[in-house]
Amino acid sequence: MKRALFALSLLFVLGPACAAGYPEHAIKIVVPWPPGGAVDILARPIADRLSRLLDQPVYIDNRPGANAIIGAEAVARAKPDGYTLLIDNLTGHAINATLYKSLPFNLFTDFEPVGLIASATNTLVVAPSAPVASVHDIIELAKAKPNSLTYASFGVGSTAHLAGEMFDSKAGIKMVHVPYKGGPPALIDLMGGSVFMMFATAPSVAALIKGGKLKAIATTGVERSEQAPALPTVAESGLPGFNATTSYGAMFPAHTPPEIVQRIGDALRQIAKEPALARQFSQLGFQLKASSPEELTQMLKEETSRWGAVVKQSGATAQ
Repeated sequence: MKRALFALSLLFVLGPACAAGYPEHAIKIVVPWPPGGAVDILARPIADRLSRLLDQPVYIDNRPGANAIIGAEAVARAKPDGYTLLIDNLTGHAINATLYKSLPFNLFTDFEPVGLIASATNTLVVAPSAPVASVHDIIELAKAKPNSLTYASFGVGSTAHLAGEMFDSKAGIKMVHVPYKGGPPALIDLMGGSVFMMFATAPSVAALIKGGKLKAIATTGVERSEQAPALPTVAESGLPGFNATTSYGAMFPAHTPPEIVQRIGDALRQIAKEPALARQFSQLGFQLKASSPEELTQMLKEETSRWGAVVKQSGATAQ
């Protein structure tokens, strides 16, 4: 205990001095998902712009596995010196906080929030050959063939998984969940017809829908997507109250000097104001956000409460 207090006091004293010349070398952004997924798509342009603003290399370290827990733990245990940053789907971590009986870190005490970066709705997609064109069609097919329709996700407890659980609950049906280790392998099987449907993050399927490799059925936000205004929401398609949006943000290890948190937060907020980047991300299904650390913390609390209710109702658990 004394050693921990001494370390904290030393960090408090040295923090401003350490931050004065920051950054002095490359910064690593940990993305706890495989290359090509929604978080990776978001993080790479952010890393490029951070590099320009900070005049230091900023690179991506993909560390997939265990529903983003492996990569997040690596950040939580990293030295709090500002050179290891987590960018991730933080809605997923809010879900994990209630889904898992134990985690190797605490979402609210082992990280230093920097700010929100973006949000995105999910898109309910099926293979082009699937004999459905609406949410109503899916529900009717599921009722006609109980426990036969499958839906893919990028891991147990992911937003894609729990969106499926919410769909089951509101529609009064039961589908079979098929978890994958990340979005890309799930989408490959979905396009090949090995699974029936998926609540995929909009950025990860935008090009596939445009190219005719997937068929979009509905979006999962409260309102219609600006990128696909002709596509109805799940809520307006017969399941009122359905809402499955995803928030992305950045966090440092706990006890990172506040001057460094402020520096990176300011840079991210500056990036969020770039019109060209906003247009680029909008086409992919992202809406850029700019927030304070406090706003990110509040979002995490609200998401933990909201998705915790879905986890409890569904009975979903993970080890």
